[in-house]
Amino acid sequence: MPSPTTLLAFAAAAAALVLVPGPNLLYIISRGISQGRRSALASTAGVASATAVFVVLTALGLTAVISSSVVAFTVVKYAGVAYLVFLAVRELRSRGRFKLETPPPVSGRRAFADAFLVGITNPKVALFFLAFFPQFIHPADGTVATQALVLGTVFVVIGVTFDSLYALSAGAIGAWLARRPKAMRRSHLVSGTVYLALGGAALLTGGPQRA
Repeated sequence: MPSPTTLLAFAAAAAALVLVPGPNLLYIISRGISQGRRSALASTAGVASATAVFVVLTALGLTAVISSSVVAFTVVKYAGVAYLVFLAVRELRSRGRFKLETPPPVSGRRAFADAFLVGITNPKVALFFLAFFPQFIHPADGTVATQALVLGTVFVVIGVTFDSLYALSAGAIGAWLARRPKAMRRSHLVSGTVYLALGGAALLTGGPQRA
C-alpha cells in the first residue's frame, strides 16, 4: 500500500491535474450547457469508466516492468518525468486551443458511450498514466499492482467528484467562460505550470528502491 504521505501527495497532484481545463472537462461542460445535467453526468460516468480502464492497464504494465527489472522501472520512471516536462513545454508554447462546442442531442446512454469513446481512443491518455503513476510508486512499499490500483482509485474518485460538480454547474461555468474568453486562451499557462511542477517534483523523489 502507498504510504499516507504518498497518498496525500498523489491526491494533491491528481486534483491539480483534474482542475486543469482539458478536452474531457470541456466535453462534459458542453453536454451540460446544451442538454442538461443528466447528459453531463452520463458523460462524466463515461469519462470515468475510460479512466478506470487505463488505470487497470497501467497497473498491469508497471507490474510487468518491475517484475523484469528494477532498472527497467527506473528507466520508465525517468522517461515519465521527461514526458511530463515535454507536456509542460508544449502547453506553455501553445496559445490555448480549447473551446466550447455544442454537441448534437443524444440520450443519456449515448452520452455515456460517446464520452467513453472519447477517453478510451486517446493513446495520449495511456502514455500520460504511464508517465504519471510511476512517480508515486515505490516497489519497497509493496506490490506494484496494488499501489497502482489504489492510486488509480484515488484518481478516479477525485475525477468523478470534480467532474460531477462541473456537470451540475455546467450552465453557470459556460456563461462565465463565455464572458471571459481570455481565461480559455490562457488555460495553457495553468496546465503547463502544473505539468512542469509535477515533473520537477518527480525528479526530486529519486528512483525506485529495491524491496
